[in-house]
Amino acid sequence: MKKITVLGGSGFVGTSLVARLDAIGYQVTVLTRKRELAKHLILLPKVHVIECDLAQQQKLKSLLAGSDIVINLVGILHESGNSTFEKMHHQLPRRLAQLCEELNIPRLIQMSALQASKSAPSKYLRSKAAGEEAVFEYSKKLNITIFRPSIIFGRSDNFFNLFAKLVKVLPVIFLAKPHAKFQPIWVENVVSCIVNALEDSVTYDKVYELGGPQVYTLQELVTKVMTVLNKPRPIIGLNDRLSFLQGWAMELSPIPLMSRDNIRSMQVDNVTGQNNAHALGVTLMPLEAIVPEYLTNATPRGAYLDYRCAAGRIINAKR
Repeated sequence: MKKITVLGGSGFVGTSLVARLDAIGYQVTVLTRKRELAKHLILLPKVHVIECDLAQQQKLKSLLAGSDIVINLVGILHESGNSTFEKMHHQLPRRLAQLCEELNIPRLIQMSALQASKSAPSKYLRSKAAGEEAVFEYSKKLNITIFRPSIIFGRSDNFFNLFAKLVKVLPVIFLAKPHAKFQPIWVENVVSCIVNALEDSVTYDKVYELGGPQVYTLQELVTKVMTVLNKPRPIIGLNDRLSFLQGWAMELSPIPLMSRDNIRSMQVDNVTGQNNAHALGVTLMPLEAIVPEYLTNATPRGAYLDYRCAAGRIINAKR
């Protein structure tokens, strides 16, 4: 039984990934800054949840020891205090790769972001590119695979669920960057890509762009949310200047929903040049088949049940 250590395993993508890894027989250790955040994973039979400050290098090293595979899903959309893009997206991946080399852990999988580039307009995307470069510095001794997904949707996502909340309470939607393009991909499809790549040597030292089967503008996505909820609202698209003004105003809120850096990220279309999900043997599910189910069904379900539901849907679709 191979041992996998997952950083960021208590988050949205991590929850689904850990549930899948547990279901197919891996022994999984989840490192999380607060054990309470991963309480939904504790009941999974082959999952060990450990509270860890990732900034403590020696502690992190001791917890990684004995792993066969390390998966880093850590990512932030907004900077806060010591949680900066530089520390979380660049320095952490570098330190992880260094520790994997020191501990003779042969396999490292890194979650990046679509359109990550040194010349990207946002700090978020530039920091993701810096993390990729830092990890690949260790590619002579490590088998590395990097994933660059577009926005990811699923029952616990922060995208469609956020707009659903806004549509329910606001009579008019003032929408920043309404023509920004996205290629949403279902979380279970992302998880399948990662799982299929785990022990496939063909994926070593490669970067995989992941997107769903269709491209949408932001306004089209918000309109779909309204249609699902049967709550039509006027959408007023904001020009670039007003979009940045809205981002600045939201930065000042206690729980920032958007920032000026997010606006900068949307200056480049969040779509794949070549969608690599098919190369990993994954059949992509359209958001129209998934999103209405969880936006109209508020009953919470555990990660394992979500995985079982997803697996059943895929099996039935193939029949």
